[in-house]
Formats: sequence, structure tokens, C-alpha cells
Amino acid sequence: MKTLRRATAALAAAVAVLTGCSAGGDGSPAPRPGGAGRGDGAHERIRGITLPAWNTDDYDRPEAPRYLRQIADTGARWVVFTPTWYQDGTHRSTMHTTEETASDRSLRRVIGLAHTTGLKVLLKPHVDLVDGGDRAEIRPDDREAWFGAYRRFITHYAELAEESGVERFSVGTELAGTSGDRERWRRVIGAVRETYRGPLTYAANYDEYARIRFWSSLDLIGIDAYWPLTESATTDPARLAAGWRKVVGELAAFSQRQHRRILFTEAGYVSQRGSTTAPYSWTVSKRAADEEQSAAYQALLTAFDKQPWWAGVCWWMWDDWPDSGETPARLAYTPHGKPAEQVLRRWWRQD
Repeated sequence: MKTLRRATAALAAAVAVLTGCSAGGDGSPAPRPGGAGRGDGAHERIRGITLPAWNTDDYDRPEAPRYLRQIADTGARWVVFTPTWYQDGTHRSTMHTTEETASDRSLRRVIGLAHTTGLKVLLKPHVDLVDGGDRAEIRPDDREAWFGAYRRFITHYAELAEESGVERFSVGTELAGTSGDRERWRRVIGAVRETYRGPLTYAANYDEYARIRFWSSLDLIGIDAYWPLTESATTDPARLAAGWRKVVGELAAFSQRQHRRILFTEAGYVSQRGSTTAPYSWTVSKRAADEEQSAAYQALLTAFDKQPWWAGVCWWMWDDWPDSGETPARLAYTPHGKPAEQVLRRWWRQD
């Protein structure tokens, strides 16, 4: 999920019981174990919230420690950070930093603050388009050159993650225009593993994950879970449960075939009327609908919490930074100060 610049795209019963998650069960080499103190992530249920950055100094801002304390106070145990580089067009072969890229210094600082607060970190670097287009449309004319540039980009952050003790790392996010290239992605993953010793995932969009053929090289299947649940606005638990039922079955079967658990690397709903019809959109309507947002949070957690193959969720997103120019908080993805925050507290603070 990106900023407003991105063009918006268009209580289920258990359906399977998996006995475990054996890495390398498809005959491919087993992923390398996590580094000291990080584990392999085989059975942990991740409770996370994303704190994105839109400017070079966001993670240096005085609000950062307060935001992290607020995130931890919901019962979250993980926070996601998203340093972002940019391409000048979908067919170009390079990406670069801009004034919207979090500085390395600020990123190291906020990772340290998160650990001090008691939060584990998933580092999830993004590549976006300067013109605000959809990153899924990136289809470079020179694929070899693009993958070379991407490898330099992602290993830069893998090195930073290793040095900073980051507990999980994502090798990519929603790059559907390139993610069909299995061999080149496997080389990227191999380069990351040369630098970073913790567990790895890739954050596939909900309509992308089934086409990816390199899951066996990773430790977790990552999905940005923006499935439309209903055709019209609702807070009805039965309708929302029905929206998840087929997805739960498909994901259970996919997890079993891939011998990997599934982490929702993103999931979220704006507090706008109709948010469950297009969870990926920042601008469903101009009408606030806190109860619809909270009902959607409740439905997702109810549908997946008992599934043994589900590795958890990283919600998009906590408060935006002051003067960011993004969606007003009352309409935005943040659950802070809304009924959705209380849903998280009920689910996450009970134990």
C-alpha cells in the first residue's frame, strides 16, 4: 500500500489442519536459519503495525518514540518500517533515493527505538514510481539491468537490517511486473541471504501471490491482504465472514502445498463508508465510517486467528506524520483513537 499518489486498483470455519511447516519440503534447499536471537519464525504469531515514512527525516521526528509506545500499547509486538526508493518510469532500469526516502541514519535510530520499546522489527523496503503510478506495473525494458540495480538496493537494506538486529526482512513488495521471473528473484534472495541471517519473506499483493514461483526460497509467504469482502458498505459480521470464507480455504490449501505459513505483510481499511468493498483504496468515499473499519478488523481476526498456518498480520498503518499532506486521520487507515484500536486491544492484550 502506498501514499495517495498511488493509483487505486480496481468468520470462517477451519477448513484444514496442517501438521507443520517443513522448510524445503518441495525438494529445494531449505532456507538458512535465522541469526542469533531471531529464530526461524516457524510458529510465532506476528502482531504488527506499520509505521511508514514519506520523507527523509520522518523516522527522526520527535513523534517517533510516542508512536512506537502507542503501537506497543495496543498489544502489538512488531512494527514495520518502509524505506522507499523511486523509479522515474515503469520501463526504466534503475531506482534511486529522493527527499521522500528515509535516511539510513533515521532508520537505524527508529529501529533502535523500537527495540528499546520492546517491539520486534520487520524491515520492508519499497520501490515506488515518481509519478505516483502502481509499482505492480514496473516492467523494465532491460530486465537484467533492473535486477542488478534492485539487488544493490535490497542488499543495502539487508546489510543495515543485519547490523541493526532486525528480526524479519522482506525482499520485495508488490512487484507483480517482475515477480514472475523466478530465477532472477532467486538470485536476489541468495544475495540477501549472504548478508542477512534472519527469516525472509516477500510481500505479494493479494492478486499476485499465487503466481509467484520462488516461495520455496523464502521462510514465510507474505501477502498484502486487500481482498474486497463485500459489494456494498456493511458492518454485518455474517456478510464479512462470507467474504473471507473462500479466501481462507484457498490460503489453507496454498500454505499446505508450499510448506510455508502465511503472514499478512499488510492488511487495512480506511475509516470510510465502503472500505470493505475496496480495502486497497485510500479514497473510497468522503464519509467517515469508524464502525465499518472496526467491523472489518474484527472479521479478519476472527476468520484467521485459529488457523494454524496463519503467521499473523501487520496492519497498515499507524498515525501519519504531522503535515504529511495525506488523508485526514478521521478518514485514513490509522485505527488510532477509533473503535478499531479497541478491537486490537481486545484481541492482542487478552494474554
